[in-house]
Amino acid sequence: MAKFNKMVNGSRETRYELGTTAKNYQAVDQADSRKRADLMNFAERLPTELSVKIFGQLDARSLCRASQTCRLWNDIIGRSQHLWRAHCRCLGVVALCRRQVDDDRRDGLSWKESLSRNYIRSRVTLDWLRGRYSNVASAGELRGRKMAPMDAETWGEILQAELDR
Repeated sequence: MAKFNKMVNGSRETRYELGTTAKNYQAVDQADSRKRADLMNFAERLPTELSVKIFGQLDARSLCRASQTCRLWNDIIGRSQHLWRAHCRCLGVVALCRRQVDDDRRDGLSWKESLSRNYIRSRVTLDWLRGRYSNVASAGELRGRKMAPMDAETWGEILQAELDR
């Protein structure tokens, strides 16, 4: 039985294997590093436009998680206004919070920032408009629910929807 010490993540790892030598392990390690080089990050090998198309297939939550994977992905995802604008539209943020999104864009905020600022507001507004809070008897029933500040026009729409019910 051969004994071989190898450094793995800063700590020494001892491997035992029948009929092998340290030289065999070095050859295996070199082959592994060549395989890793062949499986490089797709974003390093593809043009940025293609990487954006690939990231465009992700939902907003997956896109946020992907941006935490590495600096390159974070840069590509963060700089792509197209990705975030599409999610603002798909998630209904633009439709429900048009005034806030327009103000954010006028103030120079990116689509990503506008989505993160207005997503909860759009969900709360939609819940109110659908009547989710129509029969709330006390504030205790709202515990655990996220709420967001809304402007007077939004409250007017909500009150009109309540009156129409």
